[in-house]
Amino acid sequence: MLNALEVLTTVAVGVMVGVEFSVAFFVNPILSGLPGDNGLRGRTHGARLLGAVMPFWYVGSLVLAAAWAVVGRHDHGTGLVVTAAALLIVSVVMSILLLVPINNRVKTWTATADGLPADWRQQMNRWDRFHYVRVAVIIAAFTLLVTALA
Repeated sequence: MLNALEVLTTVAVGVMVGVEFSVAFFVNPILSGLPGDNGLRGRTHGARLLGAVMPFWYVGSLVLAAAWAVVGRHDHGTGLVVTAAALLIVSVVMSILLLVPINNRVKTWTATADGLPADWRQQMNRWDRFHYVRVAVIIAAFTLLVTALA
């Protein structure tokens, strides 16, 4: 049972890291590089799609890591798993306090001049900066989970 939990947790967090890394370093820079506000439709669609999925993924990953820490509490890597779970808590708190409020605004925008706030680019840049930090946090958590397996 513990082995299955370890693998499931590591895969769930690893795929989440891959998605978030891709958004941070490939998808959003590509969309932001389009002229004018052309990339905004992609970002608003992404805000709706990923905004619906990621809360379950983040919380699910945290629950899996916590379960691994409890079930494997006598294993040699438990401290690493507990630390990874703490980092996942940080990522969830960051999401709720910093990223979700911006995301909730973005998903309502329309790519018309009257549907965009004057500071929409600044809001996108703020979201991107917070997201880079969150990606670093979940990469650290993933690294600790993988190390706990070794």
